[in-house]
Amino acid sequence: MTSFGERMLLQAEQCRLMGSPLTGALLEGAAADLRAGGVVADVVAPYLDLPPGAVPSLRFAGALHRLVLERKAPQLALHYPSVGGTAPVEEVWPVAARTCHEHLPELRQLMARPVQTNEVGRSAVLFGALGMIAGPVRLLEVGASAGLNLRCDHFAYTAGDLVLGDPTSPVVLQDPWENPPPVQHGVQVVERRGCDPNPLDPTTTDGRLTLTSYVWADQVARLQRLRGALDIAARVPAPVERAGALEFLTRELARPRDEVTTVVWHSVVWQYVEPAERAAVDQLLQHVGRPLVRISLEPEAVDGSYVFRVHATCYPSGRRVHLADALGHGPPVRWTGARIEP
Repeated sequence: MTSFGERMLLQAEQCRLMGSPLTGALLEGAAADLRAGGVVADVVAPYLDLPPGAVPSLRFAGALHRLVLERKAPQLALHYPSVGGTAPVEEVWPVAARTCHEHLPELRQLMARPVQTNEVGRSAVLFGALGMIAGPVRLLEVGASAGLNLRCDHFAYTAGDLVLGDPTSPVVLQDPWENPPPVQHGVQVVERRGCDPNPLDPTTTDGRLTLTSYVWADQVARLQRLRGALDIAARVPAPVERAGALEFLTRELARPRDEVTTVVWHSVVWQYVEPAERAAVDQLLQHVGRPLVRISLEPEAVDGSYVFRVHATCYPSGRRVHLADALGHGPPVRWTGARIEP
C-alpha cells in the first residue's frame, strides 16, 4: 500500500503538471517533513488511513490556504498569489512548516473537511453540451457542491471574437474550447437544482472561504472565475440539498415537466459514489419513461492513463455518444463533433 508520504509526492507531481508549482512545492516539503517525523506527522496523524479518493494531500494544502485567506498566516501569505504574494516558491516550505507549528490544532481540524473545489471551468463542458439541446432545460446536478456550475448560462465564453452566454458576466472563460462546440441552440435553463452529501452555501462567508481555499493559490485565473461565480450565486438561486444521487434523482424525476428537457449532469464525482448506488441510478435513468439527457465529465482509463471524457446519454433510447475530451478543471475542451440526438 502506498504510504501517506508517497501519496503526497504523487499529488505534488500532479499539481506541478497541472500548473501549480506552489502546491507542488508545499506537498514536496510536507512529504520530506513527514518522512523525518516533523510537524506534518502531527498534523496528519488522525488521517493516515484515509483512502486516496479522499485526497488528504489536498486537504492539507487547502487547510494552509484557508489560514492565509483568513489572515492568520501573514508570513506564508507572502508566497501566495491568491492574496497578492510574490515571494519565491522555492522558499515556501520553511515558512509553511513554521505555520504548521503555530496552528497545529486548527490545521488538524480543517483536515477533517472533504475537498470541494466546485470547479467553474467545467461549465465550459456543460454549456457547450446544453447548446446542442433545443428548447428550455431543467438542469439537475449530482455532486453539485455549492451549485456554481448550475449557473453556467450566466457565464461568458469566448471563441475568438465571438462571445456566448452572458457577455456582461463577471465570469469569463477565455477560449475554453480548442475547437468550437457544435452548438445549435441558445441555452435556456428554466429550473436548476442539485444534491451533494456535504453541500456548501456560496452565499455565506464560510462557504466562500471553503471553496476558495481548495483552489490552488497560484492559479489566479481559476480564482478569478470562482470569485465571479460567487457574485453570481448571490443573485441567481440554485438550491443544493443534502442528499445522495439516488434519493435526489428518484424524487426529482418523478415530477414530470412538459415541454422541458431534463438534463442530469455530473462532473468528476462518479468515482466517489458507491458502486451499488451508481448501478441503481443507471437503472433509474433507463426506466424513467420520459425523455431526458445525461451529460457527464468523468475520468476514464485509456491506454494505461486517465483521461477526462465527456459523454451524453439520451433516454429512453440509451444512445451514448462521446462529445469531447477535457481536463479535470475543464478547459481546454476538444469536441469530437458528435451531437446530442435523442
